[in-house]
Amino acid sequence: MAAVLLGLLLFAMQSPPVPSRPMADEGPPPPPTSLPTDNGTTSHPNGTLQQLPHIIIIGVRKGGTRALIEMLSLHSSMAAAQNEVHFYDWESHFQKGLPWYLSQMPYAFPDQLTVEKTPAYFTSSKVPKRIHQVNPDIKLLLILRDPTERVLSDYTQVFYNRLQKHKRYQPIESVLVGKGGEINLGYKALNRSLYYVHMQNWLQYFPLESIHVVDGDELIRDPFPEMKKVERFLKLEPQINASNFYFNKTKGFYCLRDHGRERCLHDSKGRAHPHVAPAILQKLYQFFQEPNKKFFELVGRTFNWK
Repeated sequence: MAAVLLGLLLFAMQSPPVPSRPMADEGPPPPPTSLPTDNGTTSHPNGTLQQLPHIIIIGVRKGGTRALIEMLSLHSSMAAAQNEVHFYDWESHFQKGLPWYLSQMPYAFPDQLTVEKTPAYFTSSKVPKRIHQVNPDIKLLLILRDPTERVLSDYTQVFYNRLQKHKRYQPIESVLVGKGGEINLGYKALNRSLYYVHMQNWLQYFPLESIHVVDGDELIRDPFPEMKKVERFLKLEPQINASNFYFNKTKGFYCLRDHGRERCLHDSKGRAHPHVAPAILQKLYQFFQEPNKKFFELVGRTFNWK
C-alpha cells in the first residue's frame, strides 16, 4: 500500500505546471524545461527563470494592492505576477502544491525579485502559517486605508459587480446597520477592516520587521514618499523617483510614467462611493476607534484615520 501511495505522489509531482497568463502586449511565456529545483526555481535556456516569491503583498482588499504592485513594478529589480494567485487561501490551488504555485510566477532574470499579490491573504487565518512553512524569511507588504473608507470601497466594488451582472443589490444602509440601528457585525466587509484581529495572527508567525505597512491613503495622495519607504524596506537600489508619477485630473488620481510610457489603473479603480447618511458614517467612525488603537499598538505607529 505504501509503495502505491509513493508512486501516486511521485506522479503528481511530475505533472507539468500550467503556465502563468502573459501580459497583454507580450507573447506566451516560454515553457519550463525542468521541474522546480531544491531552491524553488524553474529555469529556461534564455537565462530567465521562475522563482517562488521573495515578496508577497498580502492585502488588504480595497486597500490599494493593485496600485502598489504597479508602482513597485517601476523598479527594474522587480518581476511581478500579473494575476492574484490565491495559492495559500484557496484549497483547490493549495492542493496542487508548490510546482503549480511556481508555474504562476513570471519569468525573471536571476538578479530580480519575484512578487505576487493576493489581498485575501491578510484576512485568512490559515495563510500566515502556510507561508511561514514555505519561506519564514519572506518579505511581506501590507497596504491599509482608513477602515471606514475601505468598507465603503468594498461595498462599491460589490455594488458595481452586481449592477453589471444585472443582479439585485442591497442599499448600503441595509448592510451597514442592523434592524436595531446598530452596526451590522455580520457584514464581512467590516471584519476585513478589523486590522488588529488579522495582524495578531500574522505576528504569531512573522516578526514585525518582516512586515512593512504601506499607508494606502498617503499612497493615493502622494505616492512617491510611500514608495521610497517600500524601496528601503526591501533594500532595493533607489530607482523610483518623483518623475514616475503624474496626477491625472480626468481620473482624479496619480498615474505612472515609465521610460516615456504612461499608464493608469483600470477605470474600476477610484470609483465614487455611494452617499451614506452622516449619522451612519459617524457610527462607523466610532465603531473602529478602539480596534484602530489596538492596531496602532501592535505595529508601533499611528495612521491619520478618522
